[in-house]
Amino acid sequence: MFENAFNNMDRVMRNDEGLASELDYAEQTSWLLFLKYLDDMEHEWADEATLEGRDYTPILDEPYRWQSWAAPKKKDGTPDLNAARTGADLIEFVNGKLFPYLKTFRETTDDPDSLDYKIGEIFSEIANRFRSGYSLRDALEIIDQLSFGSQEAKHELSDLYETRIKRMGNAGRNGGEYYTPRPLIRAMIQVVKPQIGETIYDGACGSAGFLCEAWDYLRRDNLSAAEWDTLQRKTFHGQEKKSLAYVLGVMNLILHGVDAPNIRHTNTLADNVMDIQQKDRHDIVLANPPFGGGERKEVQQNFPIKSGETAYLFLQHFMRKLKAGGRGAIVIKNTFLSNTDNASVALRKELLESCNLHTVLDCPSGTFQGAGVKTVVLFFEKGSKTHKTWYYQLDPGRSMGKTNPLNDEDLAEFVALQVDKADSDKSWTVAVKDVDKATWDLSVKNPNAPEAEALRSPEQIIADMLARDEETARILEEIRGML
Repeated sequence: MFENAFNNMDRVMRNDEGLASELDYAEQTSWLLFLKYLDDMEHEWADEATLEGRDYTPILDEPYRWQSWAAPKKKDGTPDLNAARTGADLIEFVNGKLFPYLKTFRETTDDPDSLDYKIGEIFSEIANRFRSGYSLRDALEIIDQLSFGSQEAKHELSDLYETRIKRMGNAGRNGGEYYTPRPLIRAMIQVVKPQIGETIYDGACGSAGFLCEAWDYLRRDNLSAAEWDTLQRKTFHGQEKKSLAYVLGVMNLILHGVDAPNIRHTNTLADNVMDIQQKDRHDIVLANPPFGGGERKEVQQNFPIKSGETAYLFLQHFMRKLKAGGRGAIVIKNTFLSNTDNASVALRKELLESCNLHTVLDCPSGTFQGAGVKTVVLFFEKGSKTHKTWYYQLDPGRSMGKTNPLNDEDLAEFVALQVDKADSDKSWTVAVKDVDKATWDLSVKNPNAPEAEALRSPEQIIADMLARDEETARILEEIRGML
């Protein structure tokens, strides 16, 4: 049923002239889903209060609740078409009253992790892009069919929402930066092995793919009430600069089952890394920070190693956000391992001397669709120097693309070999004592790869072509003799 609802939503949005791309579809689906989720949760919390003999005060005032404006019902539960706004009246209400009201929630609390604050943050950063009130009415009726009342429903909805985010990334523009291939994320998590009670942080969380996959990794049916509360409230932490990505991340975690995600809408790099205190640190960092970009000079002043490469600033931030003994897994451009500029050399030196860079996963071209760069994943532990690093050169044996993406099986050997850091034709170990201390070059140079056959000389190629021509002529003469 949910898949049909999402397909119907696509048809509705394609027919609205205000919505032009998959990014628009994802944004508009998100705020509608969020308000329907909030309404379902309000009913659930009210029922819990009644059972416990408590009063419950709804978060939203009556005119702005889902059942009042989006999907009014008669006493028998059927849609009340006479009470439902549509056309210009609906657009006027949403733009002129609903969104301004929801924006005020950010002003009623100073706690950025509270649900009230997130309501205000979300609706301060996005806009209703439906131009037709009739299209919006159709969308509201479709969303009203969805229920967040069970974990099974949330699971199905989360899968469909993930598909929408993936499509948005594949569509191009800046959507791709919000989507890291989930098989790669799952492999990173399997190497890092988070435990309940540890905190997990992504300071460039985008659509929260790392946090969602970590939630799926840790969640079990036999968790105690205390463990469940720890997962819900104390485990996952994210920060995101861009408005749409922030909304996607909050909604993605909600659909996965985290009721009030600890994601903050802020520029992570605006904080001076030298001011990070112990209380701000985490056990695990999982991230795919944006490449390139470039931050303003005043932002670069927040870091001991100045660089115009955004990913280099994030790596410095992540190293300092880890507790002693904490584990990190970070995606970065493979040129980081060999660039000779001062920032690259200094950052590699700091990484090797302040952390144990125990594993480097070399990803093939096409891992990130449309990115046009090769990447590696750095796995490290905070607090001890690197003595040796194990490399694995991922080779799925095929060209990857939209129709042939990375899958879990591609990474199975890497995950298995990484436990003992075994050597193979795709993996090897480099001792830091053998690294050039002038450049700290960590390039991927596989000494165990089978030697490629030597290329033929031009003379040999010409001779082979002439021989084939002679053979072809002989066969044609034989055929002519049979005619």
